[in-house]
Amino acid sequence: MITVTGVTKTYEMGEVEVRALAGVTLAINNGEMISIVGPSGSGKSTLMNILGCLDAPTSGSYVLDGEEVGLLDDDQLAQIRGRKIGFVFQTYNLLPRLTAVTNVELPMLYGDGQDRKMRALEALELVGLHGRADHKPTELSGGQQQRVAIARALVRRPQILFADEPTGNLDTKSSVEIMKLLQLLNLNESITVVVVTHDLEVAAQTGRVITIRDGLVVSDGPPDASDLAGLKGVG
Repeated sequence: MITVTGVTKTYEMGEVEVRALAGVTLAINNGEMISIVGPSGSGKSTLMNILGCLDAPTSGSYVLDGEEVGLLDDDQLAQIRGRKIGFVFQTYNLLPRLTAVTNVELPMLYGDGQDRKMRALEALELVGLHGRADHKPTELSGGQQQRVAIARALVRRPQILFADEPTGNLDTKSSVEIMKLLQLLNLNESITVVVVTHDLEVAAQTGRVITIRDGLVVSDGPPDASDLAGLKGVG
């Protein structure tokens, strides 16, 4: 599904150039659940932004589902994000005055017709929150708010779910529940899940770990074969 070859990303900070990615090559197959790990400043979030079509590489090739992303214009990229990709972030980004079901409906405000609420309720049921549909974010726990955010990411039925530090604001129990939910979505709904994290316990719950340092992939394999030990205490 995803093939990245020699991707670089350089930011200009005044007269200084900062290279966030120095030539990343990797492939992600349909239906995988992987994690991208690395210390702060390693380039992992930059890589996720490029994979999620939120940013463009400075050089290199990114092929998503057979399409060369670098050849697409802004409108085409927006269509890909709307049809194929869902995003979950550390901060839940829920609107506090809206109910859970209305928050989940937001990605469908344009062009999805009268079945909007039905699909939002289906997404909430998928994450185990059908009974909290009419609750506002302030009436939900942190773990429940993250479930609403995941439902919102799923409501347009994406092929890929990118989760950037999805457990970063959660207690241990809620973190375990969110990771179990992502595993079930990967297994039962055949959604490709990419988790960006510096949490070793989170990374160990995915089937494959890609470790980034200094803008390069330094290891890629099952959790027990990756260089997680070197990340302890960092990030």
